[in-house]
Amino acid sequence: MTESHEIKPVWGQVEKIKESLENLSVDETAAEIDAGDDRLLVVDIREIQERVDSGAIPGSKHVPRGMLEFWADPASEYYRDYFTPDKRIVLYCAGGGRSALAAQALKDMGFPDVAHVEEGFTGWAKAGRPVEDVASSSRWVRRDR
Repeated sequence: MTESHEIKPVWGQVEKIKESLENLSVDETAAEIDAGDDRLLVVDIREIQERVDSGAIPGSKHVPRGMLEFWADPASEYYRDYFTPDKRIVLYCAGGGRSALAAQALKDMGFPDVAHVEEGFTGWAKAGRPVEDVASSSRWVRRDR
């Protein structure tokens, strides 16, 4: 006899997590970037090919979602020194789901000032905000296009 397990829908989980997060609009994100605060760390957690194909928010760091916690943990051999608790960390993905999960993960790790872009990069681009051309400097450009 097999046991029945109910799988919780991921978008329901994301919406629940968002209740305890700082959910930034595209305009709020742009205002923070424009303010020029050197404490601000904007993190793109999309897959590398998404970043290359679509571009990125200018000045953002690319941190693949699968490596986020490892790169953010000072005790990890994968640690990246731009992750410090004094930073204001704003994460984004394509549409706001992965970045909400990632923001919660950083909060759970103890980072005190974390937010995410609710509309993601898709919202950023649709709003006509500046987009960094990542393909022009990346070795990961698709050659079959």
